[in-house]
Amino acid sequence: MPSSIWLSRLRRHVAALRRNNSGLAAVEFAMIIPLMAMLFLGTYEFSTGVAIDRKVTIMARTLSDLTSQNTEVDDAKLTNFFNAGKSIMTPYSSTPVQGTISELWINPDTLKARVQWSKGAELHADGTIIEIPDALKIGGTYLIYSEVKYKYVPSVAWFINKVSGITLSDVSYTRPRQGLCVKYKTDCTTK
Repeated sequence: MPSSIWLSRLRRHVAALRRNNSGLAAVEFAMIIPLMAMLFLGTYEFSTGVAIDRKVTIMARTLSDLTSQNTEVDDAKLTNFFNAGKSIMTPYSSTPVQGTISELWINPDTLKARVQWSKGAELHADGTIIEIPDALKIGGTYLIYSEVKYKYVPSVAWFINKVSGITLSDVSYTRPRQGLCVKYKTDCTTK
């Protein structure tokens, strides 16, 4: 077979292949689907993270609010407050959540907030100074200070270290509502 006939047939087949668009949509779909899957999973992880962060904020506010409504608390009441706070995390796992409730006394001379008592995952020693916003520095008053931390580990984001995850946290301050302070194992004292 002469080479010219062979080249002519090859040119016709290449030209026919160029005009054939039947697989173009499948090729475009195969190129776009990985990008679309990444966008979908990224949106899912981001929205889940935002939802959990919002629940962490609500839990911090709830812990300080429930505590500030009492004149006196004990271990059973504080355990109930933590349980109520953990139920806020539903439908997300409450296992990685850590909460701490402390009462702060603001020294009228220095306007430094000192821990009166603390209960929860990360206790503050009595007398420890906690930094608070300037607007809350009213000497001789008490504050209920709650802290919440949540270790969020994305379920499908393989690019984030699954061991460390992302720590979401928030704090809340509330003034006692029923009295000068909220008593826990001691009276209202100034340390």
